[in-house]
Amino acid sequence: MAYLLRPARLADAPAITELLNLVDEIEIGRRETDLRTVEADLRHPETDLARDSWLAFDGDLLVAYGLLWDESGGERIDVDHYVLPAHQAAGVVLLDAMDARALERARANGVTRAVVHLHLNTAPTLDTALIEARGWCVVRRYHVLRRDLDPERDLAPEPPAGVRVRPCASDADRATVHRLYQATFADHFDFQPRALEQWLHDIDAGALDWSLVWIVTAGELGDVGFLLSRDDREAMGWIRSVGVLDAARGRGLGGLLLRHAFAAFAARGRDTVGLGVDTANATGAPELYGRNGMALHYAVDTWETVLK
Repeated sequence: MAYLLRPARLADAPAITELLNLVDEIEIGRRETDLRTVEADLRHPETDLARDSWLAFDGDLLVAYGLLWDESGGERIDVDHYVLPAHQAAGVVLLDAMDARALERARANGVTRAVVHLHLNTAPTLDTALIEARGWCVVRRYHVLRRDLDPERDLAPEPPAGVRVRPCASDADRATVHRLYQATFADHFDFQPRALEQWLHDIDAGALDWSLVWIVTAGELGDVGFLLSRDDREAMGWIRSVGVLDAARGRGLGGLLLRHAFAAFAARGRDTVGLGVDTANATGAPELYGRNGMALHYAVDTWETVLK
């Protein structure tokens, strides 16, 4: 079958969103991709759409989509890849193009190889035998967790003595959240250091409701943790990240922030909240989320290949 191939444009965002929702329906049983998320991806500052994006059409139907970006400035390159099950050949064409471009970008960074990462549902529409044959392997697993909300049950918790939770209300607070994020996630798998402006783009700051971002202060330690969430997904409220500095762990601050977010979403009329977590996280995050009523929604694997 001959496919029409071309780069993506911002105007393609609705068609890409529809493709990703078709993939969602197959992989997780419901549509959970929003147009705003796709538009933010297409605007990624480390992506040149003309060279780092690919669309494959069967007639007028978009059947495969790929996107590549480079946050590391070194050998680490990230890609997204989506394909409808009946069009694996289109998926292979995109993989060929993405491999070539990943190696090109890595060499432009002054390194001799590209270490490429791709996130896929554990039961993806892409035939994983195709990527295994190309040298890809799973290096990490993430769980997407969800929790039902009830406005009568999920009430704002009372902080313990000496602890205060405040909303992120100023540019100075945003800089504080950025600093706390960089510090608390520095040892996490796949972490890439980000300057403030880069990080603000990563979280789609222009579309973010900053009243759903909170900072926790603990007495003499000062600002020690944060929770960043958003309420622009149709499927559920979303907690993007939670972090508490090592010096303040063991005081229940992560749970306090979670319960604060649950109450805020419930008060807004949301019936579900979700988040993603690395199953090999060494800080106790999976256990924290489980203790606070979050359960598995679906799982995602990080696949890796090394290109030379």
